[in-house]
Amino acid sequence: MEAGWIPGISHIVSPNQDERPAGETVSLVVVHAISLPPAQFGSDDITRLFTNTLDPNAHPYFAAINHLTVSAHFLIRRDGEAIQFVSCDNRAWHAGVSRWMDRERCNDFSIGIELEGCDDRPFEDAQYQCLQAMIETLQKSYPVAALAGHSDIAPGRKTDPGPFFAWHRLALPGFPPRWTPAAA
Repeated sequence: MEAGWIPGISHIVSPNQDERPAGETVSLVVVHAISLPPAQFGSDDITRLFTNTLDPNAHPYFAAINHLTVSAHFLIRRDGEAIQFVSCDNRAWHAGVSRWMDRERCNDFSIGIELEGCDDRPFEDAQYQCLQAMIETLQKSYPVAALAGHSDIAPGRKTDPGPFFAWHRLALPGFPPRWTPAAA
C-alpha cells in the first residue's frame, strides 16, 4: 500500500473524509451493504453519492438522501470490482453514530468496506473473494483486530450487511468466523 491506497484497483477520491484523530490507529474493519436506488445494482449512483454528485431528480429516493455527506474507504461491486474512495490513513464517513465494544465514533479507528447489495439478496462469490483478499491486504499494513457489520456497531439503526451476508465465507487468519461484540 502507498499512503493508504491499495494499488491495482480504481481510485475515485471522495471529498467526504478527514484526518483521523492524532495517534489513532486502524483496529476495526466494518462491512456494509449499499444499493442505489434501493435493491438495484450496476449503476454509478453509489459513486455519485460518495462524491456529492448524486442528482436528486434522477430517482425519488435520491431527493431524501442527496444532502448526505458520506463515504467509505472501499466499494466492492457485484462483479467483484473494487473502488477505493478514501485513503485508509484517513477517516471515511461510513459508520455514523456507532459503538464497538467500549469505544464510540467508529469512523475514528475503522476502515469501511461497502458491498453492493441489500438485506434481501445473497452476495456474489466475486464479492466474497475480493473482500477476503482486501482484508488480508489491510492486515499487512494495519493492526486490524476485529471485523464487524454495520449492524454490529449501530444496532437498531442499521441492518447491513444483512441476513444474507455469509460471514462463514470469510476464512481470515486470526479471526473467528464472525467477530462480534457477543463473540469477543
